[in-house]
Amino acid sequence: MTVRIESGEREIVARLSGEIDHHHAGEIRSEIDEAVASAQPAVLVLDFREVTFMDSSGIGLIMGRYKAVAAYGGELVIANISLGLKKVIRLAGLDKLARIEENRK
Repeated sequence: MTVRIESGEREIVARLSGEIDHHHAGEIRSEIDEAVASAQPAVLVLDFREVTFMDSSGIGLIMGRYKAVAAYGGELVIANISLGLKKVIRLAGLDKLARIEENRK
């Protein structure tokens, strides 16, 4: 599992790849939280294009990042999720907390 952080003027994009599970979620959280704390972006994008698997740790990862950006009025975007992950995200109610974008670059 890796995460690449891309910072823009008002936006941070976290490009996730591989598996998001309890073995990797803490490391991912730390990297994203450091970027968010220093930049306080208007928008945090979690890009799932290259994610192959996600367990409940991924749900926690999303919820925590939502809370981090919402604390100062930022918005969370969940981008490029597979159909299977979209079902999990909707079942967890995360689509009510974050905007879902299907074909984001």
